Amino acid sequence: MRIALLQYPILWGDKSSNLRLAVARIRAIAGKADVAMLPEMFSTGFCTDHPELAESVDGETLSTLQRVADETDVAIVSSFICSDHGQLFNRGFFLKPHEAPVFVDKAHLYKHGGEDQFFSAGSSRTIITYRGVRFRLLLCYDLRFPVWARQDAAQLYDILLVCANWPQVRIQYWDVLVPARATENQCLIAAVNPVGDDGMGLHYNGHSVAYDTHLNPIVSFADDEEGTHIAHFDVDTLHHFRDVSPLYQDADPYRINR
Repeated sequence: MRIALLQYPILWGDKSSNLRLAVARIRAIAGKADVAMLPEMFSTGFCTDHPELAESVDGETLSTLQRVADETDVAIVSSFICSDHGQLFNRGFFLKPHEAPVFVDKAHLYKHGGEDQFFSAGSSRTIITYRGVRFRLLLCYDLRFPVWARQDAAQLYDILLVCANWPQVRIQYWDVLVPARATENQCLIAAVNPVGDDGMGLHYNGHSVAYDTHLNPIVSFADDEEGTHIAHFDVDTLHHFRDVSPLYQDADPYRINR
């Protein structure tokens, strides 16, 4: 499974420019990747208090990306500000070529950034299957809550995807939490974050990364690096690793009430 991590600046509140740039970058990796990952809220930045930027799932942003996924044969993963039946969601999406999209709303809303004042929380722990590989999608703050990514027999997945807007001031936690979630869940992981400055004065220095089953970085980015790197994941090796040492079977039972 080839996953492209696209680490670029997000233009604050400028949907048309961000969408145009994302389309160009995805078209550039056609034939080279199976999945393209964009940072969380790739089309707007982390504009939690701008309801006028919201769209439905049938709006221009997702309609355009679905056409690009179909044209390039590359699945596209990120999130956007979604308006749905009078509520706003930070809605993650996994757009498959020539298939129905899968949506996962952000479950943990970042109170310090005001996200909970405008958005509604999601409750879905969806497993996404694409080309024989099982995925889970987390959005930014969800990464801090280990039970939400928890691997078990009923929620077994191969690759954890994390799309984020994680600023430099807290990047030391990102650097620890990404490999921690992979270790806890015996999974592969790909995590993408932007670079540049947002409209609230925060700087983002990236640190997008992908790890294999032994926490070796498959790809990584330098501080503030703009670019696209493609991680080649060996899912067969992961399955062998789990067969030899199925640690998730020894985990404590738990229940999530949402």
